[in-house]
Amino acid sequence: MTSIYENLTWLPQAPDNFSHRLIEASTGNELSDLAKFSLDENQLRHLSKKIQSLRNQQVDLRPLTRVKIGLLSNSTTKLIVPTLIGTALRFGIDLQVVEAEFNQISQVAFSTDSLFIDQDIAVILVAIDYRGIPILLSPGDRELSEKNIQDCFHYLLSIVESLHTKTGAQIILQNIATPTEGLSGSYERRLPGTISWLISRLNIELDALSVDNVFILDIAGLAANLGQENWHNPTLWNLAKLPFSQKYSPIYSDYICRILAARFGKSRRCLILDLDNTLWGGVIGDDGLGGILIGNGDPTAEAHLQLQRSILELRQRGVVLAVSSKNEDLTARQPFKDHPDMLLREEHIAVFQANWSDKASNIKFIADTLSLGLESMVFLDDNPAERMQVRRELPEVAVPELPNDPALYARTLIAAGYFELITFSEEDKMRAVFYQDNAKRAQKLIQSSDMEEYLKSLEMEITFVPFDSTGQSRIAQLISKSNQFNLTTKRYSELDIKYIEEDPSFYHRQVRLKDTFGDNGMISIIIGKKNEGVWEIDSWLMSCRVLGRRVELAVLQDIVKNALASGATKLIGFYRPTSRNIIVKDHYKKLGFDKVSSDTENETWELDITKYCFQEIPMVFNYRD
Repeated sequence: MTSIYENLTWLPQAPDNFSHRLIEASTGNELSDLAKFSLDENQLRHLSKKIQSLRNQQVDLRPLTRVKIGLLSNSTTKLIVPTLIGTALRFGIDLQVVEAEFNQISQVAFSTDSLFIDQDIAVILVAIDYRGIPILLSPGDRELSEKNIQDCFHYLLSIVESLHTKTGAQIILQNIATPTEGLSGSYERRLPGTISWLISRLNIELDALSVDNVFILDIAGLAANLGQENWHNPTLWNLAKLPFSQKYSPIYSDYICRILAARFGKSRRCLILDLDNTLWGGVIGDDGLGGILIGNGDPTAEAHLQLQRSILELRQRGVVLAVSSKNEDLTARQPFKDHPDMLLREEHIAVFQANWSDKASNIKFIADTLSLGLESMVFLDDNPAERMQVRRELPEVAVPELPNDPALYARTLIAAGYFELITFSEEDKMRAVFYQDNAKRAQKLIQSSDMEEYLKSLEMEITFVPFDSTGQSRIAQLISKSNQFNLTTKRYSELDIKYIEEDPSFYHRQVRLKDTFGDNGMISIIIGKKNEGVWEIDSWLMSCRVLGRRVELAVLQDIVKNALASGATKLIGFYRPTSRNIIVKDHYKKLGFDKVSSDTENETWELDITKYCFQEIPMVFNYRD
């Protein structure tokens, strides 16, 4: 297991001409492509130097997302910064790091002229290990030990709260990796007041922390996976105050960047599965139903069963499942229907593509059917040639390398961290079902010859609700994740949402949609600023799975109705182009707005609502105060 994490084996090996390609690289996309290999600390450092060189030359690095973070630690971090910057490119992030001086935690966190103030920092990483918290060893004294846990917890919490208050940044707070050998052997974790006992209980407090804008980085889990003896290096600490063995900088940086990616809407949402020798051992077309390996009693069959178990757990956490297989459709579906040991069934699969087309074409079809971008996809296939073809044709799709031993398939998929969570809501549980229902709608549209009749047959019911405490978490989550149908891609935290909700100068709506296939959940968020006579649409974002169903028009008519009631005569809308929201570049034009100004950063659109003509839309409207 250590080698999976240490070497990032889900990523392909760097090519022999990596150094030459790095020298020749001149765009953000080229750097991002180079970061998708399994790179060591030295290669990541070279990537970091290259992006800094391009910045100095004022090269436009779009479509990379520019993110600035702060870094605060009781350890030396200068060697970590380059690997962080290089790793961030793998996630499409142009990362800039504002690094605090060594062991200046209180000075930076509590000072009125903190280094991080007025720096436009989005996230601050608080990387404190067990040597940076006020641990007091008191073996056998439970009362004093429990008090010490609370002292350590509130110390970390005060740092987090002070940093957020001063900067408005969100915080990534590491939990604590336990030191290695215990003085009391196997009894160490049972004895109150030992360092192992204290840290394990402190981590429970940290992991249960329910504070807006704080994400916990599970370093305790990472160190356990790698082995605490391997993670902690007393020689490096004594020499240079390095917090862990530097060979783990790539995986450490990857863990951090996964959270950043999730924060900026770059986590994956869909897992596309090959079948033969991936979900089961053997080839269904040649070996038949009784000849494929899946189930208990055989090592290979059990390995594939474990992979299916892990995939099913991902679906329970909202990951959408699809199939892309070179097979006859009926033959490929047979194990899902008839094999007694299959855990995955047809009802778990949102889109089932079994044919003789190439995998890249099938993946494009799946993405279109689900209304998801290719950057949301992960493709799992045992065949190196198929993996290479998809990587070449669809570089946005994540394609993990799989080892020869299928017993390691599940571990490799999980270790890759494609589906990183920073929150988890009831709607997340239902996301796979939402997209599965959307695939059914797409199929019905294909079979329909009349769009009006199709829309009527959906029996849609749309509900408009102002922001409320119940929806705050989901609203903030949608705002952080939505990139395609998002007119301005502004990001707001839960605290920001709460402020908007309580400020009467804002118009705000969370929009939900039901139809004959099921509940789509929250599908749109609107934030508007009520100025005298003029309303400005600050943010308009929507789930792509409801495109083409006139939801945009329904939302606009709600905005217009409320704006007119307030005495406004004009709506102003803004479009800020990015590499991922091209689908909405004509959004305001289609809705009847006139473009009044435009530059490379922003377009401004205007609508005279005194002349607006309301239209009939085939859906039932509900309004809740």
